[in-house]
Amino acid sequence: MVHKNKRGLSKLEFSHNARRLRKDLTLLTLRDFGIHSRGKKFKETTGSRQPEGFYDEILQEFSQSIRQLLRNMMLNITAGNRYPTSIKELEIRRMYQNAAITNCDQLLQEILYLNDVIPVKASVFIPYIKLIEYEKTLLIGWRKSNSNIEKAIVKNEGKNGN
Repeated sequence: MVHKNKRGLSKLEFSHNARRLRKDLTLLTLRDFGIHSRGKKFKETTGSRQPEGFYDEILQEFSQSIRQLLRNMMLNITAGNRYPTSIKELEIRRMYQNAAITNCDQLLQEILYLNDVIPVKASVFIPYIKLIEYEKTLLIGWRKSNSNIEKAIVKNEGKNGN
């Protein structure tokens, strides 16, 4: 049997959901957020008066930004998903958990702003917004588990006289 603090990454729901979110949003960015053509048909459909290719630069910028936020979220989850054995390690874990939660908020803001400046139907983003909000809820729940871990650490330190 492997001791709890010696195990690798756990297969908890927040981690699975984060990976799914990263995959789904990455695929959306690779599809230019559903804007399939920025040529004549696109201009007619949306009423855009911008020249063809006008959105290319901003779509690239949003795509890179969203993928970077998703990457940061996964890195923070990975770094925080180690079982702490001291109060200092628990503080570091909480820092990573807070950063992952912040990444969710940043993703939401980036998507909302994208929706403000690019003529994409809001319905395109609803499933992703729901996934991000669900991930944030899962991460907050994961962070709450720290109180039980802290009690165990304090109890163990009391036994060892540390």
